[in-house]
Amino acid sequence: MSAPETVAVVVVTFNRADLLTGMLDGLAALDRAPDAVVVVDNHSADHTPDVLAAELTRGRLPLQVVRTEENLGGAGGFHLGLRTAYAQGWDRFWLMDDDVVPAPDCLSVLMAVDEDCLTSVREDTQGRLCEKAATRFDLTHPWVVKPKTGMVEDHGTREAMPALVEVENVAFEGFMVRRGVVAEVGLPDPSYFIFYDDVDFAIRARRTGRRIWAVRDAVLVRQLDFDQQHDLAGWKGFYMYRNLFVVHLRYGENLAVRMKPLLIVAAVLLLAPLRGGRAEARNVIRAMAAAWGMRSQPSSSVD
Repeated sequence: MSAPETVAVVVVTFNRADLLTGMLDGLAALDRAPDAVVVVDNHSADHTPDVLAAELTRGRLPLQVVRTEENLGGAGGFHLGLRTAYAQGWDRFWLMDDDVVPAPDCLSVLMAVDEDCLTSVREDTQGRLCEKAATRFDLTHPWVVKPKTGMVEDHGTREAMPALVEVENVAFEGFMVRRGVVAEVGLPDPSYFIFYDDVDFAIRARRTGRRIWAVRDAVLVRQLDFDQQHDLAGWKGFYMYRNLFVVHLRYGENLAVRMKPLLIVAAVLLLAPLRGGRAEARNVIRAMAAAWGMRSQPSSSVD
């Protein structure tokens, strides 16, 4: 009989100490304890270091803290955290933000599924299904403005879901991946900073022939509402546009899809007087220029 697989949890946190406290409580309450918990503190300026120091003193978790010298963004944090855990030799890696809390059996449910790529299924604090992992992420048709054309939450309720739902992208909020996948496709690309680093990783994994499964009974509770799609004229809007364009330039399945970012830029500039104004127009122009410089796929090295 082979030995049970080991698993390391990789958490990235930034200036959300109170949410992190609840998340760590959730990890400590798991009925299957993780073998390691690597928390990347992205140079938080709040009391996150105190929370982590207190947790180390309590000794409830096999906790390792990696504090960065600057904010690397979620993408840089997951790159560093997964690289750190991978070097320690664990079999699986469970990636999480600081704003989710797993149900006590979430890890054991995931570990019982013999697949290389899995994701937990999120719900909000009221128990409503809010899993936005894409059941269809269309990089084939250039006329599809938003490539995510179907989501797990479209099932309406958790009870209406099959036990496993195949997905085409994930969020790094409950995504679990086996060591062999990381060895083959590499680490998350830190140059994304925020947004789409998880989509990029999922595409690379799927292009090796692997499938990604959302596991209905692996419950993860999201503590915050989704609101990031509203700020296309702000600093986040730059990253949302840039990284969407990068995904198309890297992975578009035909020339028309790879050139779709140019059409989006033209449409945003045309509509700018009616919506985001000069700020969104500047964002989308800068985003296109920056995305062009990121169009090469990342290295698969994990060194």
